[in-house]
Amino acid sequence: MAKLYYQGHGSYRITAADGTVIYVDPFAGDGYELPADLILVTHQHRDHNKIELVTQKPGCSVITNFEALAGGTHNSFDSHGVHIQSVMAKNLMHNPKKCVGYLITVDDTKIYASGDTSTTDQMKDFAALKLDYALLPIDGIFNMGPDEAAKAAALIGAAHNIPVHMKPGALFDRAKAEKFTAPNRIIIEPGQEIDL
Repeated sequence: MAKLYYQGHGSYRITAADGTVIYVDPFAGDGYELPADLILVTHQHRDHNKIELVTQKPGCSVITNFEALAGGTHNSFDSHGVHIQSVMAKNLMHNPKKCVGYLITVDDTKIYASGDTSTTDQMKDFAALKLDYALLPIDGIFNMGPDEAAKAAALIGAAHNIPVHMKPGALFDRAKAEKFTAPNRIIIEPGQEIDL
């Protein structure tokens, strides 16, 4: 069974049952002691792309928005037994030609790592994928706020919804997280790990 460790802000680590280690948007918090097999970066804003925090195993794959959008399309990847499909991310602060989210399949668990975004047209297609987890930003400044994120979660239809990226400059904001009223909400604090 895979595990998810929330580092804070928009940063988290996924560890597969076989020990494969995936970092998404490294920047905040702790929990970088496990060397990476795979690093995913949704865009190049400084609070999402501190790849240097992570020790890379030999053969580590680093996939950023540049690879994800190469050729002007949303590309897919298979690395270390993990399937990654890049998807649209956008809002007034985030150009869809420079930002992505990822659909990550690890240990038969499907995770939507949204990156920085507000509601996108593509989200309506995600319900058919029967996602297990959606991690959605809720800051309401650079991305959608808790109310819009809850509506996006209903559109996406994941079995569980996790709020991230709650308050600029902070790892976590409990009051903001509580305002995210999506169905099957799971609030994870920085330094906490859950089984997926």
